[in-house]
Amino acid sequence: MTTKPRNRAELARMIDHTLLRPEATATQIDRLCDECIEYGFAAACVNPVWVERCARRLGGSSTVVASVVGFPLGASLPATKADEARRAVSQGAREVDMVVNLGALIAGDKRTVVTDIEAVVSACVSTNEDALVKVILETAALTDDQIVLGCRCVAEGQADYVKTSTGFHPAGGATVETVALLHQHATPLKVKAAGGIRDLDTALAMIAAGADRLGMSAGVAVVQQMSA
Repeated sequence: MTTKPRNRAELARMIDHTLLRPEATATQIDRLCDECIEYGFAAACVNPVWVERCARRLGGSSTVVASVVGFPLGASLPATKADEARRAVSQGAREVDMVVNLGALIAGDKRTVVTDIEAVVSACVSTNEDALVKVILETAALTDDQIVLGCRCVAEGQADYVKTSTGFHPAGGATVETVALLHQHATPLKVKAAGGIRDLDTALAMIAAGADRLGMSAGVAVVQQMSA
């Protein structure tokens, strides 16, 4: 399992400090970036419209910019997702969280799912070879068998992470049980848990279950609950 963080700094390096609300303002985005610098979060995760602004504000810090692709539905064409990813990386994103083709995954259409992931991965690494891709499976809407298939698709598509949730689906977000299932079937890929993580106990439980990264909007509050 993932090593438990021993202090605030180690926990912060496992968190994608996130603001994906459509009503987010420039002032709120700037505050997110400043909090990332203050606490040392792994990434600032924002919608594509804010990537360039965040890249400028975070320049010289240890925090990278993460953005989202096909968000939150995953129902865009592969070429559209690829273009969105390419633009985000060219503007300064170093990580891209894409939403899987959920309908194809539920239907068991592995080839369509893999092709979709491959398009985004190719667009990212051809723009910056160090860019990382996380694939959001929206696990609360899936059966265990569908989650396992999703892990296989992510591996075949050569992405870097499997991620539980967008945080926007009515079925819900991450659970400890699902994170453990992802960790079991996605290894050696990494696991990102997101959706509904609002306190330290939940965050640590996700890490204990195998999460390498946590996506949350409550990052500051959670880190402050940890011993310095």
